Amino acid sequence: MDKKLLGSRVRDKVTGFTGIVVVQSEHISGCDTVTIQPECKTDANNEVKDSRTVDITRIEVLDDKVVTLDNKPKAGACEIGARL
Repeated sequence: MDKKLLGSRVRDKVTGFTGIVVVQSEHISGCDTVTIQPECKTDANNEVKDSRTVDITRIEVLDDKVVTLDNKPKAGACEIGARL
C-alpha cells in the first residue's frame, strides 16, 4: 500500500458512495481495502448512516487530508508495554 488515504475525502467509483477514509487495511492477499464514513452521519429518518468497506482500487480521491487528528500521547499517559 503506497499511499496513505486516512482522512481523505473519497468516492467509490462503482457505487458513487462518498465520505472520509477512517480505516485503511493492508491484507496478506494484496486485496487492500478502505472503510469510508459518510460525512452526513444521519439520514432523513435521523438514523446513523453506516460506513462501507471497499477495495482500494475502486477509490477516487476527491480531497487529500480533510480530517486530521492530534493523537499524540498526552503527558502522563501510559504507553503500551510501560510498567505501572
